[in-house]
Amino acid sequence: MSECGKPSVYVVDSHVTRPPLPPRVDQRLKHTSPAQILLFMLVGLALFGMLLEACFIYHLYHRDSDSTSASSAMMQQDASPSKESVYEIPPSKPVAHLTDGQDVVHRHNIMSWSMNAEPLLYGMTYSDGKLIINTQGYYYVYSKVFFSDHTAFHHAVSMKTEKYAGGNITLLQSRKYTPLSNNVMRSNSYLGGVFHLYKNDAIFVSVSNTKHIERHKPYENVFGAYMI
Repeated sequence: MSECGKPSVYVVDSHVTRPPLPPRVDQRLKHTSPAQILLFMLVGLALFGMLLEACFIYHLYHRDSDSTSASSAMMQQDASPSKESVYEIPPSKPVAHLTDGQDVVHRHNIMSWSMNAEPLLYGMTYSDGKLIINTQGYYYVYSKVFFSDHTAFHHAVSMKTEKYAGGNITLLQSRKYTPLSNNVMRSNSYLGGVFHLYKNDAIFVSVSNTKHIERHKPYENVFGAYMI
């Protein structure tokens, strides 16, 4: 009590500094074990790897598509309107195989060949009944004709070359004679052989008379050559 007999009055200071409180702990982290944290990390890495793989596949697919488109465009630009461009697998060496046709007009002795029957013509040139060699080498040359005659029939493969003077050189020849009768002989004549031909040499087929050539089917009269 105070000196005056009255009870003492205690004054409470509301501004007294309170003791510091400990920081709150996140209940979610409090209950998370190290194994769960490791699991979360592994799942995150797996998802990141899947994302990288998807990006890689996307870029690879588009790169291949662009390359294919560019290659197709280049092939279309390089395509030639010549007969050689129609082959899916071009021959490895020069080759030609020609057939007869109703569109062909033969001369008296020289056979002509159809260009409307999609002839096999690669590495050689056809002009005025002749096959012109573009590459020097050894060639197998052949010809087959179907004919009818009542006297004699001559069939030959000849060459026109710049290497020798004197005109044409006979490479192959056959002669067929009929017996002394009025019967008409129908037969085939086939010629074939290997020859060394130079660039610009021209080979062609001649017969005794083209009026005696039978023209039922185009493949009955053929002419060709190929490098060996």
